[in-house]
Amino acid sequence: MPADNLRRSSSREAAYRDPAGFACPKNMEYGPCGGVEFDGTCEVADHTCVFVDAATVTWRGIAPALREPPRMMADPVPDPMPSAGGAVMRELIATRPIVVADFPARALDADSLRDCAHALRGHVDAVLAGDSGTARVQFPPAYRASLLQAAGVDAWMGVNARDRNRVALEAELAALAHVGAVGVHAVTGDHPLIGSRPDAAAVFDLDSTEIAALASRAGHLVSVAEAPLSPPVEQRPERLRQKQHAGADICFVNHAGGVEPVREFIASAQALDVSVGYIPCVPIIVDRGSAELIRGFTSLALPEGYLDGILAADDPREAGIGAAVELSQRFLELEGVVGVDLSGGAGPGLELDFAEALAEIADRIGVVA
Repeated sequence: MPADNLRRSSSREAAYRDPAGFACPKNMEYGPCGGVEFDGTCEVADHTCVFVDAATVTWRGIAPALREPPRMMADPVPDPMPSAGGAVMRELIATRPIVVADFPARALDADSLRDCAHALRGHVDAVLAGDSGTARVQFPPAYRASLLQAAGVDAWMGVNARDRNRVALEAELAALAHVGAVGVHAVTGDHPLIGSRPDAAAVFDLDSTEIAALASRAGHLVSVAEAPLSPPVEQRPERLRQKQHAGADICFVNHAGGVEPVREFIASAQALDVSVGYIPCVPIIVDRGSAELIRGFTSLALPEGYLDGILAADDPREAGIGAAVELSQRFLELEGVVGVDLSGGAGPGLELDFAEALAEIADRIGVVA
């Protein structure tokens, strides 16, 4: 279906239309997103991603939604307060590799959040708390960060533009700095049409590159994601360079099929003078529930035989833990890698079990003090 036929609530015009007249359903200025299918099609519209055959968009600042002057002046606001947690994490990354874990708690369940946080406390350096793949309604990032920090784990929070315009994003980033989040992971966000709430209007006032700029101005350690195997593959390193210009410090490297593809991607980016630190995602599969969840990731590429070998083992949990530890240690040997992200999620009702497996993997990797 044409992108213009998808529900849109943003008044901003997309930066680029392809020759057929299609526009990005996410109104991206600095596309493409990481959800481009391997054949180049858009993840939500029945046409090729409009950015696949276009030149990489050069960073030129955050595009205005409208060019009208304000009709009233706001009260003066204080200067941004840098996140104390971000400063601590920068110092830690300068000292040794870090281990981050995707946070598996159930959405809108404070008890699940607390229990999973307690299971991971002292085992990982931070938890990456972004979107739940199976729930689009969640606690706001800053509130979730405050709950996580109160439970004893450092919060690296995902922030997306699917549900918030730039004003709401600025408020969220200020709140995350106030609670001391150790990092902000800037993503454009999945479109509502591919989640559990297709009835909700998409916002997409900004995209991941622009959110990275806002987060950097707000005093955060800023991470972004790149998908080395998503089309256009040859433009992914240059796109990361533009994200660095916008303010990104760290790149989480999406599942790319193993060590060599990640090595090649980092080398290509470094050849363009990209100096961010890299945190490759390590697929965590310890049972059939976690296998099914990770299969749902967009543009997923796993090492050959990785998933089937784990599920065929007599003890899939032990096999999955061992495979994750081995892959993590190989990633940590790569130039430019500053840590690993234990990436995945739990099957329904197994969130605490999955958190305990993450803790055991982190312990076996052996870099967290």
